[in-house]
Amino acid sequence: MINDNDVIDTLEELEAFLLLVEGGGLGLKNVGGLALATNNSNGRPFVAVLDDNHKLLLGRWVTQEVFENGKELVRNGIKKH
Repeated sequence: MINDNDVIDTLEELEAFLLLVEGGGLGLKNVGGLALATNNSNGRPFVAVLDDNHKLLLGRWVTQEVFENGKELVRNGIKKH
């Protein structure tokens, strides 16, 4: 499920979203991972919250810039300062 009104357009917004998911702030159950992906029907990029079986629990659209530059952030997680 992707809400068309929610578009992450900066790396700071992506980081905040990842922290929210990782911290349980969205109340999602069985979160197994996060990934950047593209929609099969239109190629639009999004960040996906996946369950233990790799099924989509939640998605947020991202800009192409965030898709290209946020891969390491999603792959490696948030670095604690």
